[in-house]
Amino acid sequence: MKRADVQPHEDYGFFGPDSVTWKVWSYPTSLTVGFIRAVVVEELDPDLVAAVDKTHDIYKRPRTRYDRTLRYFAMVAFGGSRETSKAADVLVKIHSKAIGTEPYGGKAYDANAPHSQLWIHLTAWHSILYSYERFGPGKLGAAEEAQYWEECAVAAELQTCDPADVPRTREGVQAYFDQMRPQLSGSPIARQAMDHLLDGGSLVSPLPRWMAPVTWGFNLVLRAGVVATLPRWMREMSGIRQSRVVDALVTPVLRTTFFALNLSKRGKLFAVGLISPGTAPVVAPVLLGVEPTIPEVVTPAQARERYGYDKPAEAHLEWRAKQHEKVFGRKEEPDDTGLIESQQVLGRI
Repeated sequence: MKRADVQPHEDYGFFGPDSVTWKVWSYPTSLTVGFIRAVVVEELDPDLVAAVDKTHDIYKRPRTRYDRTLRYFAMVAFGGSRETSKAADVLVKIHSKAIGTEPYGGKAYDANAPHSQLWIHLTAWHSILYSYERFGPGKLGAAEEAQYWEECAVAAELQTCDPADVPRTREGVQAYFDQMRPQLSGSPIARQAMDHLLDGGSLVSPLPRWMAPVTWGFNLVLRAGVVATLPRWMREMSGIRQSRVVDALVTPVLRTTFFALNLSKRGKLFAVGLISPGTAPVVAPVLLGVEPTIPEVVTPAQARERYGYDKPAEAHLEWRAKQHEKVFGRKEEPDDTGLIESQQVLGRI
């Protein structure tokens, strides 16, 4: 993609060039190891993996599922405020169908529940930062890390969770995961989903058949890198095995690879295009330095007022109630309207 062919964003969105979010999320670790780590760890939440297992979308359409999810997170970090606000709004309708009864505990789950959205949100932002530290330039300074978690709270305004619940320090984030640990489960469906997502095949399937050895090698190293970031207790819970030797060996390999890739803006964009075609247009203006039409940073509250959207927690309440009645009351399948509508924003399903 040439710089002249890049469509500029309307504005800087919710962060902009002075943000730590742009610094961390634009490094090659973020949309590869970081994002895969996030979706793998998320499966340990019984409610989330129940929704994933019910649809089986990660097995039936892994590439489009990965592409759409990655595109959404990239929009939050880099996209214009108007398009990202629309995506956040339609995401509530998508999640309205992710409701049901958890198969092992027997309790009702709802993907729009604030605690579920907080888990998804913090797992993503923590994984992106941790991968940046492990395989990228290293730890941020104290001021930049504080700013990163403040920006994480800003991004939480696009979810149904309460931004006030987002920790603002490394210690606070660790305390959150310690609090969540007793609630997590390495159930059979969680282990199946985690192993499938660790395979990494959805990342490199567009490569030609003659590059199969490259594909195999890339998947192997990428999987080892993701596993190397997982704490021992999490590996034991999920049945994932990898020696400390492999943990140690894969770190310099990936650190060198990502450093080399980061030297070329076009190289980074090419890599994004391979793993997620729908994400490339979102990150292209940032990676190639294409200024937005209006060079301003907008808050989520300003965006909602400008474009007429409700807070995610208060959005589509009537529609969500109808979905609950359909699933829990009449024992029918939920409506797919939100998923269909989302194709205009997140890409085809």
